[in-house]
Amino acid sequence: MDNINQETKENKERLPLSVLAAYGTGGIIPIALFNIAGILVGLMGNISLGLSAFWLGLILIIPRLWDAFSDPIIGHISDNTRTRWGRRRPYLLIGGLLTAFFFVIMWWIPKGEIVQAWFPSESGFQAFQLVYILVALLLFFTAVNIFEISHGALGIESTTDYHARTRLFSAKSFFGNIFAMSTPWLFKLANMDVFKGTGGNEADGMRYVSIMIAAILVPLSLWWFFSLKEPGFAKASKHKKTHFWKDMKLVGTNKNFIYLTLSIFTLAMGFNFVQLLGSYIPIFYVFGGDKAAGATLLGINGTIWAITGVLAVFPLNWISPKLGKRNTLIIAIGLMALAQFSKILCYNPNHPYLIVIPTVLLSAGMLFFFTLGSSMVGDICDENELKVGYRSEGSFYSIFWWFIKLGTAFASFVSGALIVLTMFNETQVIKVDHIQGSINELQSQTQFWSKQSHSSGKDYALLPEIEKHMNESLKEANEYRKYLSKEVTKKEGERSLLVPDNKLRSISESIDNSITELNSEIKLLQGIKSNTELSDSLFINFSNAALVIKIEKAKMYSLDLLNHFESKLKEAKQSKTHYESISQEMSSINNTILSMNSSSLEELTLKIDTVKTQLPKLTEQPPYTLLLMRIIEIGLPILLSIISLIFIYRYSLTEKRSIEIKQLLKDRNNEQITA
Repeated sequence: MDNINQETKENKERLPLSVLAAYGTGGIIPIALFNIAGILVGLMGNISLGLSAFWLGLILIIPRLWDAFSDPIIGHISDNTRTRWGRRRPYLLIGGLLTAFFFVIMWWIPKGEIVQAWFPSESGFQAFQLVYILVALLLFFTAVNIFEISHGALGIESTTDYHARTRLFSAKSFFGNIFAMSTPWLFKLANMDVFKGTGGNEADGMRYVSIMIAAILVPLSLWWFFSLKEPGFAKASKHKKTHFWKDMKLVGTNKNFIYLTLSIFTLAMGFNFVQLLGSYIPIFYVFGGDKAAGATLLGINGTIWAITGVLAVFPLNWISPKLGKRNTLIIAIGLMALAQFSKILCYNPNHPYLIVIPTVLLSAGMLFFFTLGSSMVGDICDENELKVGYRSEGSFYSIFWWFIKLGTAFASFVSGALIVLTMFNETQVIKVDHIQGSINELQSQTQFWSKQSHSSGKDYALLPEIEKHMNESLKEANEYRKYLSKEVTKKEGERSLLVPDNKLRSISESIDNSITELNSEIKLLQGIKSNTELSDSLFINFSNAALVIKIEKAKMYSLDLLNHFESKLKEAKQSKTHYESISQEMSSINNTILSMNSSSLEELTLKIDTVKTQLPKLTEQPPYTLLLMRIIEIGLPILLSIISLIFIYRYSLTEKRSIEIKQLLKDRNNEQITA
């Protein structure tokens, strides 16, 4: 070991801080944005749009299958590109800009009652949304691949020093995790009214949050292109272009590469199996379904994760030179297994912030593991160059990266199936969202009319604002009438609303009447002269007409959710007690909502406040579901970590052998120069 350390010191290469910074910030795309898409698309698609977790998991695996074809091709093309800017840099610019564009497109999933009215059934509408998500993900991940494969290959060829390569990929992890400090708060930002609007949810908010992210990526892409250099391009440009299948054969027959990749793949798969469950548990177990409180915990927890990832770079660069990369990988797996065991005590509704303990352990372990994995691919590329006489970083890195993504994708499919297995009720979550959004809008409108009713002297100056609100109510009523008209024509099993025909037609007729009333009151309002003072009775007529549509929508959503709980109660087995309790709670809320009317703003305000205090109870999931979630989320990664260890022990490219390879390559290059 002393001889190895001495050799390492003699050959130690210092990378400039400017290089570490420019290269390291490229970690934003594969570390932060890649995980955002994998986690939040599944989470929001399920709890915000009401899409099936199983089908979301299935479509998340399809881009990874596409990667099986695209990644090696992108890597091969990158290896064989010859331009005045090098063979990697053009793809950093193209991939970075495309990633920014498709990251925005990915979140603008068509939704709402008007879009839903285009489709003959609820299942048809959901199928359309799933197809949109799939296409957007394919485009987004292809853009990420164009950037990341070239970026990773550039990192491998930027230095031949055994430990400098680890420092370079540590910089990538460092900056990627700095940006990741903000990414967990995206769910929190998307839940803020300024992004989602008064009656929207986090899926609406994420549309505008994504634009902010894209605005950061565009200038960064230009910086990476202009500042990064390719020290290996002068040598690579003299090599003949290689055949695709020849490169794939070299990659597929390298035993050390196979063992390293299988180890990374197995471990990544194990933890990604349960990554989505790790977002559900804080929301639905620790905080009983309170998405706002859960989002705050996820944000804090994610920030701690990112801070730990940033700080863990320093012990990694101290431990790895002393113990070697393989032994450091074994320590990383131990840290991750310990993190899983600690969750048995740290998932605690009475002490929610205990969750930071496993987060710190898991973040440090993963930082060690994945940073060293990328660095070790570089060592394997050195070994391969000694054997065949040329370098194929793009091919090796693309296959390595694809296996990591395959683990992520397969895990996305499995995690969706696991959520279905736990009998998580996403329909409940989306229908509660409908009521909450409707009640929030009703409260906002009630506050407006209450404020106007207490204004001193209801005169002409109030008319423009009053007319604006009444026109908005008329537009909303017309749109909702179209939606209900479509629902009435559908068969009961195809409807998005679980409301009997008679109730559906009754509310539809009430909205028709409200439209007639609104049109009449707006005409009256427009005929008022500037010197007219608004009487109390006239003002009450205006407010009554404007509030009816909000009240009728709240009644419809309330009946819808009540019928949902009653149907779940009939089919419930393990969770019968839960659905009996929550059905009773919903029945009480429904009675309050059905009694709402606009004749007294004070009474309406009191009823709104009463409903808002009762609504959080409706988000609670069955105890059986929450128990299964915790068992699976803790146990599966431990099992697959053991398998990962077996593969790591078969990896034989030691530090001593890597230094020997480096010297042999140096001697051969000198001989070629002399000749």
